[in-house]
Amino acid sequence: MTSAKVNLVSHPLVQHKLTLMRERDRSIKGFRELLNEIGTLLCYEVTADLPLEMVEIETPLTPMKAPMIAGKKLTFAPILRAGVGFLDGMLALVPSARVAHIGLYRDPQTLQAVEYFFKAPHDLSDRTVILMDPMLATGNSACAAASLLKTRGARDIRFVCLLAAPEGIAQFQHEHPDVPIWTAAIDERLNDHGYILPGLGDAGDRMFGTR
Repeated sequence: MTSAKVNLVSHPLVQHKLTLMRERDRSIKGFRELLNEIGTLLCYEVTADLPLEMVEIETPLTPMKAPMIAGKKLTFAPILRAGVGFLDGMLALVPSARVAHIGLYRDPQTLQAVEYFFKAPHDLSDRTVILMDPMLATGNSACAAASLLKTRGARDIRFVCLLAAPEGIAQFQHEHPDVPIWTAAIDERLNDHGYILPGLGDAGDRMFGTR
């Protein structure tokens, strides 16, 4: 199977805000606000091809047919904990979306993803699921999260991240070649501890002030 496309979001606002987030001395408040803002912008990009259908409405002046999003509503699926930084920004655009929560942490020794919580709508087979995590580093957490969503029937999954490493992209495409990726940047590589270089540090720590 051919690997799904990697979509690099080059919009100037996204790139500008990402640069601000990379800065070492950016405050917790500023980092959190920027992550929320980028979440809104990335949501706009990842939903650009949603199907539309023509429906009958009435304006204050006359009846007409107008486009609305077709099918069942979206499901947003943040990987805890850093993935929730995108959530409010995305819900601002799609307030009726359902939300799945995927609790994973990375074992510091093996770098493998360990599941501790998973709560999602029962059947995702007819929904577009936006899986989100700021970092695609080793790819282990993203791969585990996509697998969990598929156990609930998800067939249309789109993965959104802020930064990706080539190693993480390769691993994710190997395990989930059917899931396209949207990212604001593809950085150079991983270091020996599995962190993206040059990166921006640990997104969860910077968002919640636990570094």
